[in-house]
Amino acid sequence: MDTPNVGIPEPLAARMSMPEQHEYLRTRLSRRTVLARSFATAGAVGGVGLLAGGSSGAYGEAPRVAATSSARVRVDGKLVAPFGRHLAFGADPKTQMRISWQVPFAVKSPYVRVGSRPWELSQKIEAEVRALHTPSLSKKLPAVEQFYLHAALDGLKPGTTYYYGVGHDGFDPASPERMSTIGSFTTAPARADRFVFTAFGDQGVSYHALANDQVILGQNPSFHLHAGDICYADTTGHGKESDTYDARVWDTFLAQTETVAKSVPWMVTTGNHDMEAWYSPNGYGGQSARWSLPENGFDPREAPGVYSFTYGNVGVVALDANDVSYEIPANRGYTDGKQTAWLDGRLGELRADEGIDFIVVFFHHCAYSTSTHASDGGVRDAWLPLFTKHQVDLVINGHNHVYERTDAIRGGEVGRPVPVGASTDPTRDGIVYVTAGGAGKDLYGFGPGVEDSYEGNVPDHDHDPVASFYWTKSRRPAPDTVEWSRVRYTGFSFLAVEVTAGAHPRLSVSALAKNGERVDHFEVERGRQRAQ
Repeated sequence: MDTPNVGIPEPLAARMSMPEQHEYLRTRLSRRTVLARSFATAGAVGGVGLLAGGSSGAYGEAPRVAATSSARVRVDGKLVAPFGRHLAFGADPKTQMRISWQVPFAVKSPYVRVGSRPWELSQKIEAEVRALHTPSLSKKLPAVEQFYLHAALDGLKPGTTYYYGVGHDGFDPASPERMSTIGSFTTAPARADRFVFTAFGDQGVSYHALANDQVILGQNPSFHLHAGDICYADTTGHGKESDTYDARVWDTFLAQTETVAKSVPWMVTTGNHDMEAWYSPNGYGGQSARWSLPENGFDPREAPGVYSFTYGNVGVVALDANDVSYEIPANRGYTDGKQTAWLDGRLGELRADEGIDFIVVFFHHCAYSTSTHASDGGVRDAWLPLFTKHQVDLVINGHNHVYERTDAIRGGEVGRPVPVGASTDPTRDGIVYVTAGGAGKDLYGFGPGVEDSYEGNVPDHDHDPVASFYWTKSRRPAPDTVEWSRVRYTGFSFLAVEVTAGAHPRLSVSALAKNGERVDHFEVERGRQRAQ
């Protein structure tokens, strides 16, 4: 591997390990963070509340940033076009939205214009700048300066469509020549109603990822869940300081995703490829710079991918499985049990809320899968008892680059078979676990002799036991012969969930291929008597 000795004298670099070089660079560059914060014109300023005068909330310390002489060079603002717009809910999707975007150079006075009509963007909200410096981590990679901007919109009206434009000095989105850059979003309704959300993991940058995004947009989802391994700037995925990654891949990814994420809140969590060890804390400083997510987890500074929100009659919980993974231990135990304790309390609050019919949990590493990475025993040990205790209705994972769906699982066994088109009741049958890792990265397969089995392609011997394994605490695979692997599809795909409220609430869950063809569907209905 090439030695990343940019900024380190050659004789010294030759005697230093990769972690020692990282620490050396951190020490030198940390002296420049004051420059970065002064350069980031609104770096510590929260977004101005829209209509109700809220604020962005305490973001905590900025991620590790550094400014170099090139970072302080300004380009005429009229020559700098914003890109990579992506939305996310605040803690309350009825009244809060976070707008994020990127600029290729430093700009003055960035802001968002918001209004109820695209030609009346009367509200102007100052944006926060989060500057991110990535040094050259090998001789093949340049140092990179990136500038991410974020605006917090609070005091919004439920069930309302807003129009917005992002700009800065020299680039006004409300000017006639910039009207094509106007975007829109709709807040969550005040009362539960029918809606659709989508989900997948392991996206990356590719034609297949772009195709999936466009089919997702056709579903008109109210929000999208991304179960980690977002862009693969770090292709290694070990979470170690010896990993190298190209920060410029994020630029390409955010430009690719903008067609959807500029209008559909893109709710992400952390996968193993998202532990970019250069950025503190815990390798998540880059994620904190690029995303504005709900800050209601146990510690948003320490674990930005851990949070929850409620949309209509569904409570959604995002978790960071790097904390409990037996397979990839770089961040195992970094929360010292705090995430799991928070999860127990949060699931209890959601289940006690009479307005919530369903709880959906999403995270990266698989609780149940038979593909390449198989199942993570750490996830099972830490969280499955809590999912059972609080009767979680649906669990969504990524990590394995396939679509795989279980029967309803209760106590580690099949509680009820759930073939394609069937209905299940979590209060009696157990929980269905879905691996939706076919978002766009290179696909995996299943074991020798294990066939795909999906809607329209169900073999006669469909439900034969499948030989697989799960990861143990010693980081060794333990063999496992399973009967819960119900649906398997080795194509690019995503999950679409139609939610119905009212007297007979249900989740109608479908898996769609990148061409829109359905490859699986089933329903989750709680507490209803089934015909015998």
